[in-house]
Amino acid sequence: MAYDTQLAERIRQALNRQRSIREQHMFGGICFLLNGNILVGVWRDSLIARLGPEEAAKALREPDVKPFDITGHPMRNWVMVRPAGLEDDEQLLHWISRARSFVRQLPKK
Repeated sequence: MAYDTQLAERIRQALNRQRSIREQHMFGGICFLLNGNILVGVWRDSLIARLGPEEAAKALREPDVKPFDITGHPMRNWVMVRPAGLEDDEQLLHWISRARSFVRQLPKK
């Protein structure tokens, strides 16, 4: 199954004016990198977000959120947000902001 190109475009628009963002195809989807580190992406019809240990643990208790697991081994510090949790741009921006809070602390690649 291909990834949701409309969700990818929504992310692209949300990150439009931000510096140090680039796109890269991976995981069978598309990821958006901040300073060389994956920030968020699209896998099938869901958003994947890199949140760090504490924020990911909190997020997993929220509706429409599950571990990012496409191989049978969940990726630590990552979550997958189902489409119901991304219905409007405010929700999408919220997830991007949460990911940015963690990823901006990582060393540049």
